[in-house]
Amino acid sequence: MKNQLFQESAPGISTIEELAQLADYSFMDTLNRDPQANENGADHDPRQVFSGHYVPVKPTPIENPEYVAHSWQFFQELGLADSLAESAGFMRVFSGDLSQVPAPMRPVGWATGYALSIFGTEYIQQCPFQTGNGYGDGRAMSVLEAVIPDRNWDQNGDRNRDLNRGRRWEMQLKGGGRTPYCRGADGRAVLRSSVREFLAQEHMHALGVPTSRSLSLYVSKTERVQRPWYSEGSRSHDPDRIVSEAVAISTRVAPSFIRVGQLELFGRRARKQEHSAALAELEQLVLHLVDREYAEVIDPSLSTPEKVVLLAREFRHRLTSLVANWIRVGYCQGNFNSDNTQAGGITLDYGPFGFMEVFDPYYQPWTGGGEHFSFWNQPVAAERNFEMFCTALRPLLEGNYAARQQLDEIRNGFANAMQEAMQNMFAAKLGLETLDVDLFNELASLMMQTSVDYTIFFRELSSIPEDIGPLKKSFYGQLNDELEQRWAEWLTKWKSLVTNAPRTPEEISAQMKRVNPKYSLREWLLAPAYQQAARGNYDLIHELQDVMTQPYAEQSPAIEEKYYRQKPPEVSDLGGVSHMSCSS
Repeated sequence: MKNQLFQESAPGISTIEELAQLADYSFMDTLNRDPQANENGADHDPRQVFSGHYVPVKPTPIENPEYVAHSWQFFQELGLADSLAESAGFMRVFSGDLSQVPAPMRPVGWATGYALSIFGTEYIQQCPFQTGNGYGDGRAMSVLEAVIPDRNWDQNGDRNRDLNRGRRWEMQLKGGGRTPYCRGADGRAVLRSSVREFLAQEHMHALGVPTSRSLSLYVSKTERVQRPWYSEGSRSHDPDRIVSEAVAISTRVAPSFIRVGQLELFGRRARKQEHSAALAELEQLVLHLVDREYAEVIDPSLSTPEKVVLLAREFRHRLTSLVANWIRVGYCQGNFNSDNTQAGGITLDYGPFGFMEVFDPYYQPWTGGGEHFSFWNQPVAAERNFEMFCTALRPLLEGNYAARQQLDEIRNGFANAMQEAMQNMFAAKLGLETLDVDLFNELASLMMQTSVDYTIFFRELSSIPEDIGPLKKSFYGQLNDELEQRWAEWLTKWKSLVTNAPRTPEEISAQMKRVNPKYSLREWLLAPAYQQAARGNYDLIHELQDVMTQPYAEQSPAIEEKYYRQKPPEVSDLGGVSHMSCSS
């Protein structure tokens, strides 16, 4: 099943040999390899990595791979034929076997190290060596960078291809086996978590939220691993049994996978002068980040201090915009450490994420997350990660007082920039030119007291209802007379503001529906998809893929009845649905 825009796939790259011709390994070719690494990538045991930007690693293929899904939308954007996803050569590479890659592709991938900060506090004790030199990509490894010609789409879906332009994409396997950073784990991902990430990335892209993208998903027909998870019907806080699950490899794609935590690692080494090349390696990584993610906004002829200041300013803009978008669509990252914060400003690492249903500022899907990473606290968590980003850059400005002062001003201005992004976002959700703070605060209070479904409420509001009747579709609780009166008064106030504008109600409604999605990837929709997939049935994955890549569209009555509804009471407080561990 495919949505209308992408159901007719034009011929494109149809073999792994054609894709290989677009290979261009900028990370490995311009940055430093760990001097203790094996060039052949046979480096799968936990160890300390003291220097260098990457470790060459050969993925461990999954046994007997089977096709589960690919992103037909992203394939078409990249100019890849749908048939490629099930071709033998492509399946072999993206299920972890690089032994037969065609030139100029390389038979090894690469994994990177990073530091750990939790809510702005540096940690090294979780590192098995107690040094901080053991954190990094424990089961993720990049296997290809490709410069792919742009494919631009107009409103009618016509393709325009400029062969003189291209965009660099990095392709990374998740679940490709152990690396030196695996800390004793098995390096595998299971089908359950892989399905969640595959669907979430494409849903977030369709929602207009910057994100890594999904390329393909393969499962092993024979290889399994043990994981803690929840019994059927369990309402336990933590997993209550060990289950055997099929291993899978998903491939995620982004302009780069450089994380704030990665910059932190090199910033810490430079700050502590851990080795003679520490400062140079920090500068190399930062300049590589600028080239990969910020080339369109930072002049390459500028000095390093000038680039650092502009980088901080632009990343602040991207990060505040990203988090405001998360709040807009009801997304909670769950584990928003600096190592889960991509330095180009996109969403990365779909582990214990969730889409909020009942409005709750303290919503947190991950049982190990705490309030500091809860839904409403994500802007504050982002500020802590931005502070670590600026701290990592600071050694590059040693002796340059003016640049350091500029960096400090940018860092200190984060809270105001975040507040502005949030107010602009909520103004758009409410169809207002500027946010009326008192009106919004009253709304938030009513939503909490009434137990309102976040997505359904804002979508129903987008139709500018005559009375509160349509809004009740989003109410989980019953209204007493006082609440009913308060809701009626709030709606009257809001309508007086929203209609007091040169735009027509129809124009306002259309604008609101462009920012308030109708469909959200709720966990109780995801669970049956990966449960059926575990039995070899991938139909529900494909159906969800189709529905959730059109989240703003008015879809069929059957789809609306199935997917546009409140959380069923029988899944309330259900382990693995209402809450989950980080096991994947």
